[in-house]
Amino acid sequence: MTQSFLNRFDRQVAQVFRYAARAAWRNPKQALFFARLGGAQARSARTRARHRQRGLQVPPLLIASLTNRCNLKCRGCYARSRQHGRQELSDAQWAVLFAQAEKLGVSIIMLAGGEPLLRPGIFNVTGSHPSLLFPLFTNGMLLDDAIIARLRAQPQVIPVLSIEGWAPETDSRRGPGVFQAVASAAAKLQAAGIFFGVSLTVTRRNFRAVTTEGLVRSSTENGCSLFIFVEYTPTEPGTEELTLLPSQRQSLVEFTTELQKRSRPVFIVFPGDEEQFGGCLAAGRGFVHVASDGSLEPCPFAPYADASVAATTLKDALASPLLEAIRRNHAELKETRGGCALWRNRAWVESLLQDKS
Repeated sequence: MTQSFLNRFDRQVAQVFRYAARAAWRNPKQALFFARLGGAQARSARTRARHRQRGLQVPPLLIASLTNRCNLKCRGCYARSRQHGRQELSDAQWAVLFAQAEKLGVSIIMLAGGEPLLRPGIFNVTGSHPSLLFPLFTNGMLLDDAIIARLRAQPQVIPVLSIEGWAPETDSRRGPGVFQAVASAAAKLQAAGIFFGVSLTVTRRNFRAVTTEGLVRSSTENGCSLFIFVEYTPTEPGTEELTLLPSQRQSLVEFTTELQKRSRPVFIVFPGDEEQFGGCLAAGRGFVHVASDGSLEPCPFAPYADASVAATTLKDALASPLLEAIRRNHAELKETRGGCALWRNRAWVESLLQDKS
């Protein structure tokens, strides 16, 4: 791991905040908010640098899966595939974790699930952290007036609505009528003046549908200011054929890069072109995942842990031998077939965990 890689990644995180300020041009107050967050990100980057000098790798992004429960049953959902009945962290425990994360220099906490709006108490936690950014990934079905009011009061929480393309692609994976329900949720957010985005799970089958400017243009006209393209990872057996071809992965990066040059919305591809950062960004190189029970994992698609924030502090958990071993050997994570490199190499990750037992 080199200093140049870390500086490059910090600069990209800062760039996202600048793009967000530009995307919010219709709402000067929102644009100013993102500009201020950019300043907070710079301070957080300096905090992370100090920790690195002391031997602790703190990532700018923490993914928090608040629950594995969901009101939908989407085909191939990684959260549904790993439901295990363990005790979820309480709102109070999440509050402690978020406070520790901010102090350590984390800039962004991504709220995921399952369906995170099944845990509405999380707004009592996010409200205490106006200098952190909380993208909230939701299927949109639970966005009622009460949730809209909470979002208006907390601009640091950015709702991100999950779709698969147009109605045929979305409804075939998520259920009949879901696309229209998401469109209705987007209309509510737009009417309330809330900055929001969409998340598109990109598969080999829907690739053409989600990489058309028509979909981007329509979503932008309906108020969307953020597009997150997530490459499908086949955690459900029998869905390997849905992963992107190498040529499609490259085309996706080129498509979003070109759009970012001439469009106001923010465009992000996950995992995207990780090679510019020396490979896989999991295990704390760029992000880390906290499961609903507190297990600190390299990635949402790599459910392996030797530390838990339910049993120790985030600072101590980040010193996990497993995470350190993955970072030290991340050259092993060469991914050319689409999806998550850690998932493709899960036997190797499991062997690292066994070595630590």
